Amino acid sequence: MKSDDRTEPALGLANEQIETLLQQASDIARQAGALIMKLYDSGDFDTHEKADESPVTSADLAANRLIVNALQALTPNWPVLSEESGHLSFSERQQWSHYWLIDPIDGTQEFIARSGDFAVNIALIQDNQPVLGVIFWPAGETLYYGYRGLGAWKQDQSGEQRIQVRRLDNPDEDPIILAISRRQPRERVLARMQDNREIQPYPAGSCSLKACFIAEGKADCFMRVGPTGEWDTAASQVIVSEAGGSIVSEYFEPITYNETVSLMNPNFLVLGDDRVNWRELFKSP
Repeated sequence: MKSDDRTEPALGLANEQIETLLQQASDIARQAGALIMKLYDSGDFDTHEKADESPVTSADLAANRLIVNALQALTPNWPVLSEESGHLSFSERQQWSHYWLIDPIDGTQEFIARSGDFAVNIALIQDNQPVLGVIFWPAGETLYYGYRGLGAWKQDQSGEQRIQVRRLDNPDEDPIILAISRRQPRERVLARMQDNREIQPYPAGSCSLKACFIAEGKADCFMRVGPTGEWDTAASQVIVSEAGGSIVSEYFEPITYNETVSLMNPNFLVLGDDRVNWRELFKSP
């Protein structure tokens, strides 16, 4: 783990404490990833339908137990909120100044489809904004992580490197690389983009992996239309922001966390190079 001293880090922790926390959260994500891949490779998992008709597997639930138990052992006084656990009432949640927010498998449909494009998401939220984000891509053996004010990083088999969004040579004219889902009709997103700019689709899997690809410069933007939860964007938001990009609603408003009864996100945009006129590129809803 590496960091720099650009700004005062969040939560009032010293850089050494932050590095330790990042390392511990990363280790937990890797442990969950190893468990997920064991079930993925063996095919020894069951699939069920949740109340909202989205799929969940026994691998999601097993990874959830591992992550929740490990985080509770790591920081016993910090709440843990997960997509796959029971959610406390808003009146209880709004008392939290900070808490862990996790998605044990972001991209369950990709897991079931055996594409390999799924990830483990762990975020730390402070004052309704994510300050730490860890995303592990088990099939790619790749870890992305960031901490607010300390940069975004990537670890894979080639080593560790700091990541940044792609800087276009000509932000007003260069082709835009659009990360786009393999599971949703791309026309729904392309219809929301101006047709006077060349768009190059970059098919990818889970929301968090598409965000990480933007953070490391493989793609320039991503638009998500459809239901997602706060656990789908929290870790990504830290990594993308620290890499020089942003995550905003389709109306270009900030994404917040644990501020309403609902834990669902609005439709949102993940944006790279801030010199691009994204408001012009994406049509108003």
